[in-house]
Amino acid sequence: MLALYSEKQHGRLAMFLVNDVKTFCLTWAAYTTLLLGYPDRALDTYLAAEAHARRCGHPFDASFAFGLGSRVFEHRGEPDEGLKRVAECERIARENSLPFLEQTMGWNFSGIALIRKGRLAEGTASLKLGLAVWSSGSVHVPYIKSVFAEGMARLGDLDGALRVIDEVIAQIEQPGGEEREHYAETLRLKGWMLSLQGDPEGAERHYLASLDWARRQQARSWELRTATHYARLMRDRGRTKEAYDLLAPVYAWFTEASTPATFGRRRRCSTSFDE
Repeated sequence: MLALYSEKQHGRLAMFLVNDVKTFCLTWAAYTTLLLGYPDRALDTYLAAEAHARRCGHPFDASFAFGLGSRVFEHRGEPDEGLKRVAECERIARENSLPFLEQTMGWNFSGIALIRKGRLAEGTASLKLGLAVWSSGSVHVPYIKSVFAEGMARLGDLDGALRVIDEVIAQIEQPGGEEREHYAETLRLKGWMLSLQGDPEGAERHYLASLDWARRQQARSWELRTATHYARLMRDRGRTKEAYDLLAPVYAWFTEASTPATFGRRRRCSTSFDE
């Protein structure tokens, strides 16, 4: 798509499609590149999408790019940068009478970023508002609800969090649902919640299922996050060598060189939000 795109020829399509096709492709490419384990490459791709959206000047297209782009910064462990993009998404939406974007991307993605910053009550409240608007069959709902459950667990409502995460798993697995983009992360979160509940065997089952999905999808970012949590569980149970043997090769895979503007020699890829 990007190879075929001509701004002169195709730029006007945003008036009919609401998204400029280059903005759309670059934004989604950035997000999926990050899940594959390349956060620096993902950042470069997203910044290209952002610059193109600004140049095009189509309100829905730009607001969409900033909203979805906040997810790149979430997974890079940079919630403040994510919140800046969400604020820009909401500003453009308000100024151009686009309440759908303000109430879905704005409320949901700001809620996720706030939870990542440790502002749990604010974050879960924002997600509750956003989820009330965003229908249960819509894209990204399984992940948004998973983060909502994570916020509940961190606020102390572990039983409620497990009920929500089970609803998410049922939604993913139902015929016609099957949105598995974030399935590995949802399974990891259930494993983490079960470990908090004192069920290490249940936690291990879900960590193994999470690793299986991450590997099937070549989603190295999810694999690293799950391996980190599973290794911690094994370490706490006295299985130190097993923990090392699991985590070391996954971590060693991440060798992408970083630019001085990022975070050193290793890829910037957030593995855990509970430390």
